Amino acid sequence: MTGAGGGAAEAAVDALHAALLRAGGDGVRLRELLREPIDEQVLVAVLRRALPPNFLEILAATAPWSERPRVLARVVLSPRASRGLSLRLLAQLSWRELADVAAAPWVAAAVRLRAEALLGEVLRDLRLGDRITLSRLATAPVLTRLLLDDEPRVIEAALPNPRLREEDLVTVVRREDVPRPLLEACASSSRWSASYAVRLALVLQPRTPQPVALLQISSLVPRDLQRVADARELRPLVRAAARAVLERGERDGLPNSRRLN
Repeated sequence: MTGAGGGAAEAAVDALHAALLRAGGDGVRLRELLREPIDEQVLVAVLRRALPPNFLEILAATAPWSERPRVLARVVLSPRASRGLSLRLLAQLSWRELADVAAAPWVAAAVRLRAEALLGEVLRDLRLGDRITLSRLATAPVLTRLLLDDEPRVIEAALPNPRLREEDLVTVVRREDVPRPLLEACASSSRWSASYAVRLALVLQPRTPQPVALLQISSLVPRDLQRVADARELRPLVRAAARAVLERGERDGLPNSRRLN
C-alpha cells in the first residue's frame, strides 16, 4: 500500500487488528466488531496477521463474511485455522483459491489433499483460459490431470511448472490414453527434451508420433536401445532404427556407458 490511500488503508488494518487483539477470546466482543462496517480488503489484510484463534471460527459463521469466498480462503490459509474448520470451508472456495490452498506448505496435509481433490472434480467445467492459468500454478497431483488435457495450450502451460516432477511426467507419458499433444510438447520442451527418462519414455510409448520417436533414438544407451528393438508393440521402423544404432555402436566399439543423459 502506497500513497495517501494506501496509508489510510494500512491505518484501517492496524485499527481493526488492534481491536481484535483487545477483544481476545471474548466471543461476544468479536461478534460485535464483525457487525460494524468493515471493508473486505481490510478484513482480508487483517487475516494475514496473528489473531485470536476463535475469531476465525466466528468469522466463518458470521454473515456476510460466511458467504465471501475471498474471506473464507484467507481463513483457510491462516496458520491458526483448525483442520476441521478449513475442511468445512473448502467447498465454498473458487478453483483459484483451492489452488492457493493446495500450494501452501503450512496448511495441514489433509486440507491440501482435499483441495487438490476438489480441483480434480471441477477441471472439466473450467474454461480454457482458467485451465491454462491453473496449469501454471497447480501442484503435482492436479498437474498430472492437466497433462491429459486435449488442448495443447493447457499442456504447454503445465510443462514449465516448477512443481512438475520428472517421475510424474514419465508416468503420464507411459499411459495408454496419453494425448498426442503432450508427446509432441515433451519433445519440443527446452526443459524436458533434456531429460533422459522422458526421451526414453517417448520412444517406448507406441502412441508417440514416429518422427518424434526416431529423433530420440540416437541419444539412448545400448541397454535401452535393446529394449526398444525388442518391443513388439512399437512401430517396425522405430525398432529397426534402434537396432541399427545399436549395431553401429557395437561395430565402433562404443562402451555401454555411452550417453547416459
